Amino acid sequence: MKIMATILDLPEMRERVRLWTVPEYEKLGDDPAFKRTELIRGIIVNKVSKSPLHSTITTRLYVFLLRALGPEFIARKEEPLRLLDSMPEPDISVMRGTLDDFATRHPTTADLVVEVAFSSVTPDRENAFLYAEAGVVEYWIVLGETKQVEVYRQPEGGVYRVRRAYSRGELIEGVAVLGTSFAVETLFA
Repeated sequence: MKIMATILDLPEMRERVRLWTVPEYEKLGDDPAFKRTELIRGIIVNKVSKSPLHSTITTRLYVFLLRALGPEFIARKEEPLRLLDSMPEPDISVMRGTLDDFATRHPTTADLVVEVAFSSVTPDRENAFLYAEAGVVEYWIVLGETKQVEVYRQPEGGVYRVRRAYSRGELIEGVAVLGTSFAVETLFA
């Protein structure tokens, strides 16, 4: 990955990269070559494999959110958001609406997006810009290695104005989805 990042830093190489639009990416549909990919800033990237611990933490938080959400919200796990130049598939997204609201189109924003990060911390932090631009009210990055949760709030002008890291012994109180209060250590039990 470092080699690719270095190559993409070179202007003459960036000019040779084919950028995809969201509609072009959507047309790829069920092509098996693109099954484990997502579109980030017009570039098709392979998704990172998930460890058992990553899956456990994601599922633990997903189940918690399902129980905490009111009927006006829906939670999705590893499903696309249709943004301006990207189609990320966050570990969890929560938005207002019902399943039927998204039967023919992917959501274009969310109230809450969650990523669980072990090997993908830097890209997940960069994705904060995507989510802020899309008006995602709250973005959480669960940092598996340090057992912390970074919480981003107040999107404005493509950035989050507030960023705070929560550690063991602290309580996160969701602002985008009321009732989503939990102790950080419950994720890492």
